[in-house]
Amino acid sequence: MVEFPPLRNDLLLRAARGEKTERAPVWIMRQAGRYLPEFRALRANHEFFEICRTPELATEITLQPIRRYSGLIDASIIFSDILVIPQAMGMEVLMNPGPSFPDPLNTPDDVSKLNQTVDVDKELGYVFQAITQTRIGLDGEVPLIGFCGAPWTLFAYMIEGGGSKTFTKAKMWLFKYPEESKALLLRIADVCVDFLVGQVKAGAQLLQIFDSWAGELSPHDFSLFSLPTLKHISSRVRARLSTQNIPQVPLTLFAKGANYALDELAKDSGYDVLGLDWCIDPSVAREIVQGKVALQGNMDPNVLYGGREAIESAVKRMCDEFKKGNNGEVGAWIANLGHGITPGVDPEDVRWFFECVHKYSARAKA
Repeated sequence: MVEFPPLRNDLLLRAARGEKTERAPVWIMRQAGRYLPEFRALRANHEFFEICRTPELATEITLQPIRRYSGLIDASIIFSDILVIPQAMGMEVLMNPGPSFPDPLNTPDDVSKLNQTVDVDKELGYVFQAITQTRIGLDGEVPLIGFCGAPWTLFAYMIEGGGSKTFTKAKMWLFKYPEESKALLLRIADVCVDFLVGQVKAGAQLLQIFDSWAGELSPHDFSLFSLPTLKHISSRVRARLSTQNIPQVPLTLFAKGANYALDELAKDSGYDVLGLDWCIDPSVAREIVQGKVALQGNMDPNVLYGGREAIESAVKRMCDEFKKGNNGEVGAWIANLGHGITPGVDPEDVRWFFECVHKYSARAKA
C-alpha cells in the first residue's frame, strides 16, 4: 500500500459528506483540458488516448491546473476519458476530434463481439498508475477525484458510434430490445464498479459518475433504464470497499438534464453529492433534496465568455441561490460549472471565476 502525503485541504471531502464549510470548495469539470496553453503544448505531440494510456503524461496534465490556480482550486480530477470502458470491453474508439466508434453495436447480436470478461487491472491499469502518481505529485495540496461514465451514457456511445443529436439508434434499442438493453447496461455497470473500486485502491479520494446523456431520456425511461444501473454502481462500490476493508469515499452523480429526478436521486440512489446543470435554480434544487445530499454546480460554462463583470454577477447570483433558506451560510455545496469548461475560455477568466467563488461563497459571520 502506497503511503500518500497527508491531505492539507479537505474542504471538498467535508462538503461532500454533508458538512457545513467556511466557504464552498470549488473545481470545474474538464479543468485539465484544452483551454490551458500548457495542455495544448503537450497535446501537440501526443494523440489523445496516448496521453490517457501514459501515466506520466496523464499525471502531468492533471497537475497543470493545480499549479496554475494553486490556492484557488480545491480538487483535482484525473485526466482520462469515460470511453476507456468501451475500449476495455473490446471496442475501438478514435478521437478525431470527437469520439467515434468504427464498429458500433448495431443489434444485440453484436454484443457477442465484446470481451466476455474484463480484467480492469490489465485493461485499465494505466489509469490506476496515473492516479497513484498524481496523488504523490499533488503532495496533499487537494484531494484527487476519480470518475467513470454512467452505463446509459456509455451504452449510447457504443450504439450510436459517437455523439448524437437524436439518439435514435440507442433509443431504438431501449424500445425494441428492452431486455437485451437492460442486460448490456448491467454488464457495463459491472465494469464500472470494478473500475471505480480500482481507482479508490489506487488513491482516488472521491468518485464522480457522469451520466452526460441522462436528459435525453424521459422520466419514465430514466427510471427504467438508467437509474437501476446507477444504484447498482453505488451499492456495489460501497459493498466492495467494505468487504476489502478499504475506507469509503464520497460518491457524486452528475446526471445532466435529469433535474426531474432530483427527488428520487436524493432519496435512495446511494450518492452523497448530486451535480446540477445550469437549467435549475440552486434554491429550487435545495428545496427538492431537503438536505439529504450535498449539491454541486452550477454556472453555465458559457458565462466564462461574457467578461469579468458577467462572471462576477453570475457567481454572486449562484452563491446567493445556494445560500437561500440556510441562514446565509454555505451548507453542503461544491461550486462548479453546470457542465464542462469549453476550449476557448481565457484561463485568466477562469482564475476570476475561482476568486469570485472564494469571495461570494464565504459563510456569513456569526
